[in-house]
Amino acid sequence: MVEGARVRLRGWQQAAVALGSAVGALVDPRRADLIAALGETTGKPAFERVLERMKRNPKGREVLLDRPRVISNNVGHAWDLPENTFGAAYAKFMGSRNFSPDNRPPVRFMETEELAYVAMRAREVHDFWHTLFGLPTNLIGESALKVIEFEQMLLPMCFMSVVGGTARFSDRQRSLFYKHYFRWAVRAGMKATDLMCVYYEKHFHEDLEEVRQRWGIIPAPSIQG
Repeated sequence: MVEGARVRLRGWQQAAVALGSAVGALVDPRRADLIAALGETTGKPAFERVLERMKRNPKGREVLLDRPRVISNNVGHAWDLPENTFGAAYAKFMGSRNFSPDNRPPVRFMETEELAYVAMRAREVHDFWHTLFGLPTNLIGESALKVIEFEQMLLPMCFMSVVGGTARFSDRQRSLFYKHYFRWAVRAGMKATDLMCVYYEKHFHEDLEEVRQRWGIIPAPSIQG
């Protein structure tokens, strides 16, 4: 929960948490709590910039005012939408991962409610971005999406995730990533609209290809690795 218990850290404590989270996440990339802590302790300036952009954007201000949460009670209707819709594509993606939107770790290291919400929103819209770009649900897909997230938000954690992810690639995966996905991700991140200023939940019922065109989304190459 955004409104859960948060911890105020001194400078050295923040550095210690960041270092420990980085090492732990490299050892076990499945530790979502460590990845979240790394993002929060290294990303405050980036989240502050995102917050200011959202305040200057009409749709971003609407998101900040309503503070929608991507939890089962709010997005469960996506599973009942027609197959061609953005919402149905999101539901299919979540089903393929057998992952619940309720399983994300809470925000703990942001100092204000606004920053805590922006950090949580960035975490929760990850699955919307994955759906829109049509990325494979593997390490290559996650690394490619981190390139886009870095371009969109300049979060250090995203850059570190790409470095850590590619270090675990096989030779074939590394070749596929750099030959096809990396260059695509750089272009896709630059062409897309400011994706943190999109109120995704209000577009679930719309055609997937139409929202892709509206938001400048370039779908990922259809290559499996």
